[in-house]
Amino acid sequence: MFVKENLNNFKETLPSHVSLVAVSKTKPVSDIRGAYEAGHRIFGENKIQEMVNKHEVLPEDIEWHMIGHLQRNKVKYMAHFVSLIHGVDSLKTLKEIDKQAKKHDRVINCLLQAKIAREETKFGLTFDEVKDILKSEELAALTHVKVKGLMGMASFSTDQKVISDEFKSLKRLFDELNKEGQELEILSMGMSGDYKLAIEHGSNMIRVGSAIFGPRNYIAS
Repeated sequence: MFVKENLNNFKETLPSHVSLVAVSKTKPVSDIRGAYEAGHRIFGENKIQEMVNKHEVLPEDIEWHMIGHLQRNKVKYMAHFVSLIHGVDSLKTLKEIDKQAKKHDRVINCLLQAKIAREETKFGLTFDEVKDILKSEELAALTHVKVKGLMGMASFSTDQKVISDEFKSLKRLFDELNKEGQELEILSMGMSGDYKLAIEHGSNMIRVGSAIFGPRNYIAS
């Protein structure tokens, strides 16, 4: 009941054009079932093996999103079912996704991750690199991968202006690319701590976990 009530209450606050990725990493299958029974279908994981294990025991109509940093050598494990890959940060990764998707006769949707945060630890492409990939003949030659939009993670900061400026910059890039004919649909910005700002600045997909499932269940190794 806890998850169902949290999810329903949270979704009531969202604009209708914003998609919610319920971030279920570290959470048990029972919690995901609770959200599923409440009508939710989009779940995000940041570790491929955890996502694979959950996919095998949960309903087939769930849309699984890979939201963590992606290692190319692990794409093959999720290529047969993943719905959207958020954190693609190289053309090499797109080529590997295309290669693995072809084996399953699928087209895998992806988002290019642009670096908007100030921290060096954050992954992502420069804006120029995003443009170069989207305009490249190499991307045009890939038939089993589709870039559907952009993803960005703001700085871990209490300074709302810093976060706002970062979200604004990615929205400007998103709009600029669409004016140039890219036809991008998804702008994935915003997590539990900053999703409201992200929506204000144009996000139409947010990635939220703790507000729905409660604190994460990290197990010391």
